[in-house]
Amino acid sequence: MFDDFIRFVQEMYGTKELIPLHSPRFNGNEKKYLLETIDSTFVSSVGEFVNRFEQQVADYTGSSHAIAVVNGTVALQIALKLSGARYNTEVITQSFTFVATSNAIRHCGAVPVFVDVNRSTMGLSPKSLEEFLEGQCELRDDGTCWNRLSNRQVVSCLPVHTFGFPAQLNEIKKICDHYNIVMVEDAAESLGSFYGKKHTGVIGKLAALSFNGNKIITTGGGGMILTNDNKLAKQARHITTTAKKPHKWEFNHDEVAYNYRLPNLNAALGVAQMESLLEYIKNKREVAHQYQAWGARNNMNFIQEPANTKANYWLNVVIMQDKRHRDQILEATNNRNIMTRPAWVPMHKLSINQDCQCSDMRNTEWLYDRVVNVPSSVNL
Repeated sequence: MFDDFIRFVQEMYGTKELIPLHSPRFNGNEKKYLLETIDSTFVSSVGEFVNRFEQQVADYTGSSHAIAVVNGTVALQIALKLSGARYNTEVITQSFTFVATSNAIRHCGAVPVFVDVNRSTMGLSPKSLEEFLEGQCELRDDGTCWNRLSNRQVVSCLPVHTFGFPAQLNEIKKICDHYNIVMVEDAAESLGSFYGKKHTGVIGKLAALSFNGNKIITTGGGGMILTNDNKLAKQARHITTTAKKPHKWEFNHDEVAYNYRLPNLNAALGVAQMESLLEYIKNKREVAHQYQAWGARNNMNFIQEPANTKANYWLNVVIMQDKRHRDQILEATNNRNIMTRPAWVPMHKLSINQDCQCSDMRNTEWLYDRVVNVPSSVNL
């Protein structure tokens, strides 16, 4: 029943062999820069390419600071820690996300609270957020926000730019500001996506990017903390480098911290990949438009970027009629060497999160039953 779609994807990518969901491309200076790094002997967390990579990402996103770390999950963890997340506090996020989002909250000792998403953006719903805060929380005399049911302070809100589609940042931030909650952006999937004229990750107080092997550019593993706050940037660099106090030879550390800085080898890959980013985004948007045009002709609904945004189309998304049709296309395509995937099991359904409070999840569960990710690699 999905033969026409299978033929279309095979023709677009020019093969009947395995078509991955999203595979990396190394068609620039990757090998050259890796050899330069090896020759320099600076292969660990200090070196020229770490500095260059951070500057490239800061310049591209418009962020004042970019701090390179070993993966996107720890980038989220440190961003949340700097936002105030700690033992027995709460962070509001969406259930429709990858498990790293809620894991990063847990790694801070905090507890996730899950609210619903919008169907159009697949990102955190401002309405669901506001309803939870109005119904369950209160501002106390010192200006802090507390959950009346759990008697825990709500310190942060973590919207996700799901599959590279920007969430409704202005509306979310306005609500967060009213309740004195810090907005941290999970921009792991959205390098190259813009909300209005601003890159995702620069509207919140802090943000996290990911450069995993399946992202739009990769460093093998890697992540980046973004912030416009000078003090927070300094703290982020300090605690991701074992909180070592600067000295030519002595090893003094002023707090329990983390060895999270990105190695120079990985950063060398990142520098080369950043040189190709604009070409990759242009190509991925062309792939997305091919899917959308085919879908319009064949009655298949592909998600398009929301108004006033520009998406990187990290993963293209088709919305099926129901769960039965979702499972049918997953089986048909994967049996024919086309890698497709459903959305992640929502966080509120996982056994590890059964202690978490959550709102009405009608949109989250509607999307989970219908979303299918289709091959979205750069097609060069």
